[in-house]
Amino acid sequence: MPFLEEKDKNHLKGMSKVICIANQKGGVGKTTTAVNLSASLAVAEKKTLLIDMDPQGNATSGLGLNNKEISLSVYQAIIEKTPISMLLCDTEINFLKIVPANIDLIGAEIELVPMPDRELRLKEAIQDLRKEFDYLIIDCPPSLGLLTVNSLSAADSVLIPLQCEYYPLEGLSQLLKTIELIKKNLNLNLKIEGILLTMFDKRNNLAHQVYDEIRKHFGDLVFNTVIPRNVRLSESPSFGKPIILYDADSKGAESYLNLAKEIMNHN
Repeated sequence: MPFLEEKDKNHLKGMSKVICIANQKGGVGKTTTAVNLSASLAVAEKKTLLIDMDPQGNATSGLGLNNKEISLSVYQAIIEKTPISMLLCDTEINFLKIVPANIDLIGAEIELVPMPDRELRLKEAIQDLRKEFDYLIIDCPPSLGLLTVNSLSAADSVLIPLQCEYYPLEGLSQLLKTIELIKKNLNLNLKIEGILLTMFDKRNNLAHQVYDEIRKHFGDLVFNTVIPRNVRLSESPSFGKPIILYDADSKGAESYLNLAKEIMNHN
């Protein structure tokens, strides 16, 4: 589909939407979701940018880039104020680009502390890109530090991946408190895009209990799509490919395509 000029975008919902993927718990499918949602939106011919804000750089390597060989990353945008348009890297998918992360980002949390606009550096950096992309997806680190605060401050909405186990459920309340604080003090328009249940094992009774409890408590905030435990989905990052390129017929690929449809229908 042809991309719209900014004057046209203003008349259509869903254009230039910034979604932050956040959860302070590690291992809940956050980066898997960031990579595969971005790829799924892109194969639907939505012009998509993935911004890797995690110093581990797993979203970067998950799209086939070697983060050890990258000299310019999102670090330059938020610390040195390098125009973020200079940091875009191509991927195997025509409609998908990435702003990569590398080891430099580890020091950013400390370097940001004395800066007067430390919570808003990413928001300022991406303003011009909002004219060029349909979706900007931000992959946060598994913490609630300044990199995550920057991501939440820059976003229109936050998508929360939640593993269908007890401990991730326990940490959800803290994340929701942080989102409320960001909304109150830094980003009045921040919304919850939805809660995404991940790593669902239909043979596991606890998974069904968590599923039922989240559905009961959060209702329509929970996506209809549930991401299953899927071997092919787990394998794909080691090949530097999103699941849609690694195994398009897998349950994991089907699930993320369904999630992308839900996201597009939210607009």
